[in-house]
Amino acid sequence: MSQHPVRIDGEAVTTSTSAPIHAPYDGQEIGVVPVCDAGHVERAVAAARAAMRQAPLPAWRRAEVLDAVAELLADPARAEEFARVIAREAAKPIVTARAEVQRCTSTFRFSAAACRGLAGHEVPLDASAAGEGRLGVARRVPIGVVGAITPFNFPLNLVAHKLAPAIAAGCAVVLKPASQTPFSAIRLAELLLDECGLPGGWLNVVTGSGREVGAALVDHDDVAMITFTGSPEVGWGIRSAAPRKKVSLELGNNAPVIVQPDADIAAAAAKIAVAATSHAGQSCISVQRVYVHRDVAGGFLDALAAEVADLVVGDPLDEATQVSALIDEGNRDRVRTWIEEAVAGGARIVVGGDVDTAGVLRPTVLADVDADARVCREEVFGPVVVVDVHDEVDEAFARANDTRYGLHAAIFTNDLAVARRATEVLDFGGVIVNDTPTWRADQMPYGGLRDSGNTREGPAYTVEEMTELRTIVFA
Repeated sequence: MSQHPVRIDGEAVTTSTSAPIHAPYDGQEIGVVPVCDAGHVERAVAAARAAMRQAPLPAWRRAEVLDAVAELLADPARAEEFARVIAREAAKPIVTARAEVQRCTSTFRFSAAACRGLAGHEVPLDASAAGEGRLGVARRVPIGVVGAITPFNFPLNLVAHKLAPAIAAGCAVVLKPASQTPFSAIRLAELLLDECGLPGGWLNVVTGSGREVGAALVDHDDVAMITFTGSPEVGWGIRSAAPRKKVSLELGNNAPVIVQPDADIAAAAAKIAVAATSHAGQSCISVQRVYVHRDVAGGFLDALAAEVADLVVGDPLDEATQVSALIDEGNRDRVRTWIEEAVAGGARIVVGGDVDTAGVLRPTVLADVDADARVCREEVFGPVVVVDVHDEVDEAFARANDTRYGLHAAIFTNDLAVARRATEVLDFGGVIVNDTPTWRADQMPYGGLRDSGNTREGPAYTVEEMTELRTIVFA
């Protein structure tokens, strides 16, 4: 296969070395991308910096570009094209991939709205005697060139959550997409540059390893901000390597859910089954730990096991498929090892735990798991959910909070007092009542605490992150 070029300064770029990309489900080669190096990063950053200095885009023009992308992605034929790219390169079931394209459309629309509403404020200088007779204004100005490093699990919408707000803020971008899933990002860049009127240089794409391309982007003096979604180990490593840059991190989680006896147990089980296994559990807000009240534990576990057992596992391009392959065999084997470790420590497999004839790990429910097992303490990033029992809700709160992560948590209850207490006690960036922690609207502030990151995404909030306040005083 010939290389699918990336874009630098508006030009299609190939390299002397290629990287083949294989479908996670069947291993077939689906394309070839350039292997960029530090030189390509240098060229991309220079183009981004020049674009901001020599051809700044007014807010109305940036908003028009963002709206144009949303309109194109809303077209059924174009949406299906992108969904099939996602399904193939990420093994995301096609129905779920279509939902990602719809979310991406919303992300661009909300970014266009944030662009049109971007404003500073007047500073009341005459509130002090020294400021009498002076006019003060605080303006929002672009932070500078943004380096965006994105993960494989949402190869279109998480790219959009970095590109669209950056454009809205007036920042040019150098994007390094995940090595496993580059095609969604490359195609989105083509859409922006070739069909929506974004000038060359405002968006540059470099493919290659994190060790060379990612590091060159992080180290570059002309990159003002790094926005990264991925593992805590890599994210905090970037933060340490770039102490003088703004570094926004959206990292991992091992999301807990509390189920109280007054909740609709069947509905909770049905929602958790999907939220724990969607995209094979490869979401940082995938349900991982469930703390169910002892009075309803038996019925809940039976209901959850039945829901998980009924999930259709298979080819991501099959309309019936609900769960497909993990991103690669290495991650599949890692998750399976964690399951085996839990079982060796006394856990029991309620359903799943095995690999089917196509090499796909079946969705798994575990019970009686030691709290120190890796499937509890770390982020599984696989289709595994652990169910434990509690007697008092404060016990469940304490166990939910006993984690180095802090992205999203949830509780199912019809008791308003308990729900309100959960929102006060659960120490997470988001607390969801009567739904799973996997629920997210793209316009809401989204992010976590501790090893889950240091930022809030959602277009309006990201635009603020990507701008600086400039104080102006008229004497």
